[in-house]
Amino acid sequence: MGKKSIAHRWIANSLGIILLIVVILIATLSFVVQGYVYNGIQSALNGRSDELTNVFSSYGRKSPSEFVDAARGYVEDFPNKESMELMVISQSGKIVTTSIGFAPDQTQEMPDYRSALSSKGDYGSWTGKLKSGERAMAVTRVIRNETGSPVGAIRYVVSLAEADRQIFTIVAALLLAGGVILLFVFVSSHYFIRSILTPIKRIGTTAKLIAQGDFKARIEKMNDDEIGELCDTINDMADELGQSEKMKNDFISSVSHELRTPLTAIKGWAETIQSGETDRQTFRRGMGIIVSETERLSGIVEELLDFSRMQSGRMTLTMDKIDILAELGAAVYMFSERARGEHKFLIYDEPAMLPPVLGDINRLRQVFINVLDNALKYTKEGGTITVTAEEEEGFIRVVIADDGCGIPSEHLPNVKKKFYKANQTVRGSGIGLALADEIMALHSGSLEIDSHENVGTAVTIRIPTFRMLENGTRETAKAETEERNPNA
Repeated sequence: MGKKSIAHRWIANSLGIILLIVVILIATLSFVVQGYVYNGIQSALNGRSDELTNVFSSYGRKSPSEFVDAARGYVEDFPNKESMELMVISQSGKIVTTSIGFAPDQTQEMPDYRSALSSKGDYGSWTGKLKSGERAMAVTRVIRNETGSPVGAIRYVVSLAEADRQIFTIVAALLLAGGVILLFVFVSSHYFIRSILTPIKRIGTTAKLIAQGDFKARIEKMNDDEIGELCDTINDMADELGQSEKMKNDFISSVSHELRTPLTAIKGWAETIQSGETDRQTFRRGMGIIVSETERLSGIVEELLDFSRMQSGRMTLTMDKIDILAELGAAVYMFSERARGEHKFLIYDEPAMLPPVLGDINRLRQVFINVLDNALKYTKEGGTITVTAEEEEGFIRVVIADDGCGIPSEHLPNVKKKFYKANQTVRGSGIGLALADEIMALHSGSLEIDSHENVGTAVTIRIPTFRMLENGTRETAKAETEERNPNA
């Protein structure tokens, strides 16, 4: 695992935090357990020491020697000799007797006794190590006479060895539980990381293949989760890239063919004229074809340049108030001769008048020409192309319909995409409709296509009138003014 890998970051962050939490939790619980056990022992010692108030309540007038005698009897009758040790301390601070029966160690420090002597409650406690190294807890009660002078003290001592063993057992159990938790977290995290890293590696491998041009590469989807959605997305991306690559190749092939055909005609007639063996009629015919094919080449190049501008967002419009009816009529007239030559009927239902629009005269003419050119290309001999125009709810609505071959339903959603051609047998670059759709969008209009296979196609072009745009601008300016000056 590299230091920058997901697994390393997971272990360093998540497992590190979990380990810290477990350590803090175990340490806290250990202190709580120790405090609970020690407090229990402390309470038991305090309970026993509180008995002395009643047992020695009558020793206010008695001498220290009488106290020692009575304390010996108290020690002999003490019922908890097995669990704790009792010591009788004389007025001088010496240990007189103990409940264990052995000679007391007079050198053992007794911090609790010194504390009891200086305490207002005649009480002192201590927890620490004896000289033997054993941990113990001690409580001392000082008995005083009626003048306030000490006559002696009783000391209770309990070994903490058994309590410490119990605490150690509990802490060991907590450590074991913490280790089991960490092991479980590590195993589950390892499995979880593998469940993520394995698909990601497959995704990375497949993505490299796609980047290298293998658009048939696919990722096997294992689960219906976010990784599964990512697999679907990349597979869909590969499909789109594959289709785009195919359309691009078809586009290059179509453009190459479109360019080759007029170039071949120009070259052939140029060589014929250059030979000097042509009569005047043949010369004129050849020059006419050369001029016509040159114009055709110029149109193709201009279309490609427009498409490049559209792709880079550099297409600009020269907007002006224009008579769209005149531009539509000019485009129809341009194709009338071609329609007659191809034995097709081009019918234009020209309205008496239409309101002006705000647009780029050359671009709008280009839209009409592209749509009419497509209609003629896909209409068989003897077919009919109908052009109508009308005003509808503030828009100029132009419909160019044909009874040609139509567009199959599976191709219809894609015909306005760049490079897309539903019929590869018909000449054309496949960018005409994409360009026309972009031009209409820049005019705040639309271009919609309705088609049925073997029935025909209808292209509806809608562009807002100049009056509608002017009213819309005024309403927008009014709304902005009201927003800036709400009290105006």
